[in-house]
Amino acid sequence: MAEHHTRQAAEGKGAHLSAVPSEEERAGQARFDEIIAKDSRIEPRDWMPEGYRKTLTRQISQHAHSEIIGMQPEANWITRAPSLKRKAILMAKVQDEAGHGLYLYSAAETLGTPRDELNDQLLSGRAKYSSIFNYPARTWADMGAIGWLVDGAAIANQVPLCRASYGPYGRAMVRVCKEESFHQRQGFEILLELANGTAEQKQMAQDAVNRFYEPSLMMFGPPDGDSPNSQQSMAWNIKRFTNDDLRQRFVGMIVEQVKVLGLTLPDPELRFDETAGQWIHKELNWDEFKAVISGHGPCNAQRLARRREAHENGAWVREAAAAYAARQTEKVA
Repeated sequence: MAEHHTRQAAEGKGAHLSAVPSEEERAGQARFDEIIAKDSRIEPRDWMPEGYRKTLTRQISQHAHSEIIGMQPEANWITRAPSLKRKAILMAKVQDEAGHGLYLYSAAETLGTPRDELNDQLLSGRAKYSSIFNYPARTWADMGAIGWLVDGAAIANQVPLCRASYGPYGRAMVRVCKEESFHQRQGFEILLELANGTAEQKQMAQDAVNRFYEPSLMMFGPPDGDSPNSQQSMAWNIKRFTNDDLRQRFVGMIVEQVKVLGLTLPDPELRFDETAGQWIHKELNWDEFKAVISGHGPCNAQRLARRREAHENGAWVREAAAAYAARQTEKVA
């Protein structure tokens, strides 16, 4: 018994000592705090708190996963696009999204987690990605709704990330946001053409807006009171605005744009409260949101199954590239 207590005391003492920051860690923390206070940039070789590293790895990798999974609903419409012009535009958009995923995986890797590990987290279902990509794209009008609403929400969320405190993330977002702006405009143009077409085409456009309106509002994440990570991310200058602030900006944007389309937003409660200075919209279905991000949405299983299939089918390319790289290394040696 005495030996047991002695061992516990020694372990407790060791744990206590290991929790004391070293001189290097204290200096690193002071430098980190100074950079954040100056609203400057943290770079990969700079010292950073482990919590900052983990938060960024989670956020950037989830963003990358979303870009890769997000290719699926639109790629499915490339062969069914109504014209050669539409086909070419949609192909360019899907290629852009693949590029966004690669930029973001590269940024995440600078934090110390290999891309293979990040990819494995996605394929195994352990990693999350944006809930919006677990909804089906049923008609051509959905390509317009995804471009206008989904990419529009992405722009509202991601433009502030261009000023994120982590350098590789902020710089990647500059190019991503420029290309997302093109995606949003092409989606709006698809809906505009349909809304000014036949009665059936206009109804198809309205139906697409009806289905994607609420999921696009939920893209910003849960209400601020239910978002445990937001405050710390804002303190670290990763995020610049809360989920609800970003949602407000987005609603204010689409309220005016939908008038140009000649369509309506499926929200009878939508109004601007002059006293509060904010948009009031209907209560969102957060139970559905939680179910979708937990893997129980309409297309979760299908999206991951197709991603796993694509990964397996591409194994020979990765193996060939690795073999070529090994031979080149041998030649240099």
